[in-house]
Amino acid sequence: QVHLVESGGGLVQPGGSLRLSCAASGIIFSRYAMGWYRQAAGNQRELVAGISRVGTPLYSQSVKGRFTISRDNAKSTVTLQMNSLNPEDTAVYYCNGRESSSSVYIAVGPGTGHWGQGTQVIVSS
Repeated sequence: QVHLVESGGGLVQPGGSLRLSCAASGIIFSRYAMGWYRQAAGNQRELVAGISRVGTPLYSQSVKGRFTISRDNAKSTVTLQMNSLNPEDTAVYYCNGRESSSSVYIAVGPGTGHWGQGTQVIVSS
């Protein structure tokens, strides 16, 4: 059974940093493209950042230059380092994984791949 478990969310002040992690089990991690998505209250789920099975990243325009996605195939984890956070980054952040042979990351819809339960990020003073 596939499990994706996110951790690292919390409350942070504007300008601060958080590091989210997603631990995967039940999959051959190196075969999976991994992504971070977020859903703010009243909004649709949107891509934050994704990383292909070979490590090619993709970022949304709103986080480019502030967030960094990375993966550790030996530990079956994907990490999202979030810097210079602002209130607009407040959302529930979800980890997604799907088996993919592509060398680039392609965003997925809500019904594709496996999803974690989400971790809340609140950016507020």
